[in-house]
Amino acid sequence: MARTVQDAALDSRTARARLAVRKKPYWRTIHQGAHLGYYRGQRGGSWSARLFADGRYHETKLGTADDVGDADGVSVLSFRQAQGKAHAWFAEKARANAGIEPEPSGPYTVADAVGDYLAWHQQRRKAHDRTRAIVDAHILPPLGSVDVARLTTRQIRSWHEKLATQPARLRSRKGAPAKHRPIRKDSEGLRQRQATANRILTVLKAALNHAWREGRAATDAAWRPVRPFRDVDAAVVRYLTEAECTRLVNVCTEDFRKLVQAALLTGCRYGELTALRVTDFNPDAGTLTIRASKSGKPRHVVLTSEGQRFFSAATAGKPGDALILTRSNGEPWGRSHQHRPLKEACAVAKISPAVSFHILRHTHGSTLAMKGVPLPVIAKQLGHADTRMTEKHYAHLAPNYVADTIRANFPDLGIVQSSNVVVRSR
Repeated sequence: MARTVQDAALDSRTARARLAVRKKPYWRTIHQGAHLGYYRGQRGGSWSARLFADGRYHETKLGTADDVGDADGVSVLSFRQAQGKAHAWFAEKARANAGIEPEPSGPYTVADAVGDYLAWHQQRRKAHDRTRAIVDAHILPPLGSVDVARLTTRQIRSWHEKLATQPARLRSRKGAPAKHRPIRKDSEGLRQRQATANRILTVLKAALNHAWREGRAATDAAWRPVRPFRDVDAAVVRYLTEAECTRLVNVCTEDFRKLVQAALLTGCRYGELTALRVTDFNPDAGTLTIRASKSGKPRHVVLTSEGQRFFSAATAGKPGDALILTRSNGEPWGRSHQHRPLKEACAVAKISPAVSFHILRHTHGSTLAMKGVPLPVIAKQLGHADTRMTEKHYAHLAPNYVADTIRANFPDLGIVQSSNVVVRSR
């Protein structure tokens, strides 16, 4: 990302007003041979840039300074915005000097920015299909044709707020009309929609920031002030009890049962499990190597004795490059093959409402937390980059000093009658 320099004499319109009016610009060095210029006139100023190449200076006008009117990032520029536009011009001149074809002409739209980001994302991140689905459903229809240079903070904020009023989408067949859940009117329904809107906003800002870092957007001033809804990401994590785990495993078909067992014993994601090969299981160390995780970084999952027995049996007699977990016909599990069998198994096992496959991962993490395993250890096991996500999902389940102290010291007030009712495990 291009470095933004500081200059007390040019940073603000108040500081620039103290400069003397003169015919030549005030030049500020951006980097060697490249300068940003501020021309101070009688009725305000303007920005320009110059670059030393081929034994001489090449200059260009960037726009009006925000001495009188507010900056819009297009024709009226702040000091920071002027630097962004200057960097883009420097990069264009550098490409020309290197004999590289110029960037395509015409407006650089949000669709262009998102397309460039998705190409970058596919090479460096996992969960690419999910990101693309968010883009296709929520970003391109309302914003795809908008010129990035003309995006405004109000426009992005209005789009973000509107997302929080729209009903949640349901899974539908490709090409079929979109289906939606009924809108919940309670506070929890609003929290869920605002949390979803925040996740979509994160994708848009990531794409626009990528464009800015690559010199395709002169400034990030339009989207930087847009903030997500606050206090809406409080996770209410569902997990299965030991009794529910047993019932679920018992009712699954043989091939799907192995997948469910592996998820409960490792906390791995569906895609991680279906990609496992025999060589990823190390019986000597008692670990699994996850080579393609969501973060793009490999990790080692520690197996309990039960987990080691499971994977020893699942890999027995298979060549090293074979998949560990396959369907009954020997074919790999596909991207969405888990949804229907899990829903059917939950119905038979009387687990209501039915859980998603990801809840099996939460069950592994929740069980560790309730047994007092330190959160950094759980983060390592699940492949979280740090403990923030782990704390968000599992901290409330972990034994803690506050809960232990209250329960040990608050007296029994005798205001609740004894009962013979026994609460059975789910």
